[in-house]
Amino acid sequence: MEELWNQIALAQEPLAGEYINFLRLAVPILTALLLLRCALPLLTFRREPEIWAWLNMPDGNQIPITHWENVIGRSKACDVIIELSTVSRNHAVLTRYDDGSWSISDAGSKAGTFVNGKSIQMCALDSRDRISIGGVDMHLQPITERQEERQAQLRTKAASGWDSVTNLLLLTILQCLMLIGFMLKAQRADFISIFQGFGGIILCQWLLFIFYAMIRRKSFELETMALFLCTMGMAAIATVKPDETVKQMFALIFGIVVFLLIGWSLRDLERAKKVRYLAVVAGVAFLALTLVFGTEYYGAKNWIIINGMSLQPSELSKVCFVFAGASTMDRIINKRNLFLFIVYSVVICGFLTLMNDFGTALIFFCAFLVIAYLRSGSVGTIALAITALAFAGVLALKIAPHALQRFDTWRHVWEDPLVSGYQQTRALMCIASGGLLGLGPEGGLLQYVFAADSDIVFATISEEWGLLTAVMTVLCIAVFGFFAIRTSRVARSSFYSIGACTAASVLTIQTILNCLGTVDVLPFTGVTFPFVSNGGTSMIGAWGLLAFVKAADTRQNASFAVRLVKKGE
Repeated sequence: MEELWNQIALAQEPLAGEYINFLRLAVPILTALLLLRCALPLLTFRREPEIWAWLNMPDGNQIPITHWENVIGRSKACDVIIELSTVSRNHAVLTRYDDGSWSISDAGSKAGTFVNGKSIQMCALDSRDRISIGGVDMHLQPITERQEERQAQLRTKAASGWDSVTNLLLLTILQCLMLIGFMLKAQRADFISIFQGFGGIILCQWLLFIFYAMIRRKSFELETMALFLCTMGMAAIATVKPDETVKQMFALIFGIVVFLLIGWSLRDLERAKKVRYLAVVAGVAFLALTLVFGTEYYGAKNWIIINGMSLQPSELSKVCFVFAGASTMDRIINKRNLFLFIVYSVVICGFLTLMNDFGTALIFFCAFLVIAYLRSGSVGTIALAITALAFAGVLALKIAPHALQRFDTWRHVWEDPLVSGYQQTRALMCIASGGLLGLGPEGGLLQYVFAADSDIVFATISEEWGLLTAVMTVLCIAVFGFFAIRTSRVARSSFYSIGACTAASVLTIQTILNCLGTVDVLPFTGVTFPFVSNGGTSMIGAWGLLAFVKAADTRQNASFAVRLVKKGE
């Protein structure tokens, strides 16, 4: 039987060679088409503000209220600007809730905020209440249910359902072509594992799309690009460790479940604020458990081994950190909450320092800076800047020896290509050998180098699928970042804006460190490439971060985190 199989394999070699040449051309073309179709709607949608109420002023003017959280004050950064000396820079916060009710809270102003002549700290509002800020009287006039329904209908539409189907069909064709290539080149013993890995992704993406159709959501661009990245990661694993494709497929399933659960929690802003406190505790708990029960690998104690299965809880702490940093406008202005977040960041820094996990610490530090920039106010800017400086100082003083060695190797990998520079020199040579179109599945030599499916996975994709395809995987992450910035300007709450921008920043920073570290442009930190690198907790964490980006999407029928107008209203 074995002899017969060998004869069949020999007969297939000419056909396999022709097919691989076709595949080398088809993959970058399909990838470019898929990226273009998914990215254009995300980067070109019309950003029109939503009007939720009007502030009727004494002179007869009406000021539109375009967010669920609006700062009223003298500062030019406020949503409602009242240029009077009696009004504080950040005087009060006007807030809308999921049920359509409104409240106003004082933001520590000197003159105070009054409702119907009474000084308040926080008070529910209706259209008959008289609000007084710095001696200026005004009335809130919320839009009617009919106006809200009409506004939802006029909001920018997401891509049509047929566009999403077309994108998913393109991705499925790409996956099937890649799978056939592996079937022609892989060892017979690996056939089942590789088929289950690719087949699992195809099944998951169509089930997720059907679920979206059932809940009347049409936008699937973010998910399609994430699934494309997962496909490229599966291709790298199929080459390097084909017996782990099934494990990665299950990680993808858990990641999508986490993605949907976080999206559900963000659907209700009040529920999201409650979940935020649980996330704060979980983020510290993950790191504390790692510090106590973790196993040290290559100088960093960032792994927990359970029944032979390795977990990296710090990947999940990133999701918790984004939850902790995101906050509603009334809490951002509250100095107490600002200082609590600083303390939380210092605690996270301390745990990572003790674990010698420099790469993850750097990512947390960058996430902290993003949150600091988005949350900072007049007093907060100084406090956050000082904390950021202290944060960087602790990292500089407590860097682990293995991290210092990597800094010593940086830009000198060719001086010791057999020891300290082994991975990066091999990665650079294999990227060069792959050229623009790659060598095809299992056609390269990088598969025999350590961490070819994780730390230097960018080089593996470049070698086998070409530099063009590898660059387009990076562009997918870049699209996530640009989309988060664009949509944050029309987001309903600062909670969604901060969450989306921070999550996209973490994904982008990880990608930059992974890819540029591989080619020795930046120090080699060993962080993962989101959605692509082999690793269950990395996959789950990446999908969890993507949920924040998805939740900020306010296009019509786009995000499952945004409630639809009910049928019949």
